[in-house]
Amino acid sequence: MTSSIHIPVLRLGQTYRSLDKIQFNVSGQPLEISVANSGLIRRDLQQLAKSGEALRAIPCETLVGYMEKAAELFLHGKLPWGDDDRLQSPDDYAVALSQLTGLPHSLARSNMGKVHAAMSNIRAVISGLTRGMPLELFDRGFVRQNGLDVNFFAETNSLGVLLPSNSPGVNSLWLPALVMKIPVVLKPGREDPLTPFRLIQAMIAAGFPREAFGFYPTTHDGGDTLLFGTGRAIAFGSDATLKKYAPYRHINVHGSGRSKIVIGDDFAADWPKHLDVIVNSIAANGGRSCINCSSVLISNNRDTLANALARKLAAIEPLPRDHPDAVLCSFANPKSAKAIDERLNELLAVPGAIDLTAKYRNGPRLVEMHGQTFLRPTLIVCDDLNHPLANTEYGFPFASVLQVPQAKMIGQIGESLVVSAFTRDQAWSIDLMTSTNIERLNLGPYSTMRVQWEQPHEGNLFEFLYRRRALQGDLVAV
Repeated sequence: MTSSIHIPVLRLGQTYRSLDKIQFNVSGQPLEISVANSGLIRRDLQQLAKSGEALRAIPCETLVGYMEKAAELFLHGKLPWGDDDRLQSPDDYAVALSQLTGLPHSLARSNMGKVHAAMSNIRAVISGLTRGMPLELFDRGFVRQNGLDVNFFAETNSLGVLLPSNSPGVNSLWLPALVMKIPVVLKPGREDPLTPFRLIQAMIAAGFPREAFGFYPTTHDGGDTLLFGTGRAIAFGSDATLKKYAPYRHINVHGSGRSKIVIGDDFAADWPKHLDVIVNSIAANGGRSCINCSSVLISNNRDTLANALARKLAAIEPLPRDHPDAVLCSFANPKSAKAIDERLNELLAVPGAIDLTAKYRNGPRLVEMHGQTFLRPTLIVCDDLNHPLANTEYGFPFASVLQVPQAKMIGQIGESLVVSAFTRDQAWSIDLMTSTNIERLNLGPYSTMRVQWEQPHEGNLFEFLYRRRALQGDLVAV
């Protein structure tokens, strides 16, 4: 029998096999993941000064080159599976990721492409984060702007990240930290240790120092140790999970996106031209992204729009993971799918909302097919704007449709990661741009899934890690 592939803990340059392991089976191949305890993580975090020194010794331009090379290795290369001499091809990675997370092979490869794009466009990403400042900033600590020397300094010796398992694409958010000379300490999601491990192997092969990476599969207690032991941290998870982290300034929490499409008066009659954009916003990436649309607000013609959307979404059927047309994700934990389905049925019993896709789909929402558990796409029509399903989010293609007067939409949406506003109304556009509830705004009939590398995806990592300081006097040449 073939021996297990073993993914080790990466202790800032050293591999480590723990006695405590998580066991998986990938296409008949045993896969085990070492689990770090909180004491080990706490000890390792005391060595982060050496990790920072290793990155600071390398010019930023060189680090950018490493990242661009790592992008190609991640997408095309054969990289270590674990801590032995076996190598993982891109196809090996996609198939294993699909089995662990429920992503179809097509979406696993699509997410590889998204991460590759973020890495290969790292110059544009860094330029967007720093608002066009030169890379030398990270070598010298200052730049000259408008005739003045401006000093920026790192507020942390590391970036800790608690990663989710819902979508590999979220890994693109921590990658720029390495080019900014900040070591990363990662807790992978339970179902997706493969993506961050492959990324680390690609970056080490490209030239990044091993000491710059911590990789700690661990428990909730170990995750807390990581978050509170690093100077800056990012945590992904459910709203309930992240509630305890919200009071801490050094932790940036990424919960539900509750992204929206709002269709103004000037587009309310033209929605058929943009139906595919709305469907893409809801269903792309299996509905697993925080930038998937979870609510559509239109000022008129709600019912005709909702019926057209419901037909389109209900036509998306579960397919085997290796089917080239598969776009619907299964649930790695069937109990989670059952709990969501039960919760939806419970809330649909509250007056003011109906599941319109039930009218068009071929079978129940929760279904066992192809050896997997699926939730079919669900579109909710809400008469009650305060219904609990009017502004919520689930990890599959799910959205509500509401009819709201244009003048009341901004007050209705609540906090939203992305809002795509279908309008050319200049006055309303200004109101949208000044809203404090919108993290990222698309003006025009654009998908909420639209990403521009020059614009930060969620927050600004540079401003989170670095601080500007007033600088006066004679600057010693550096």
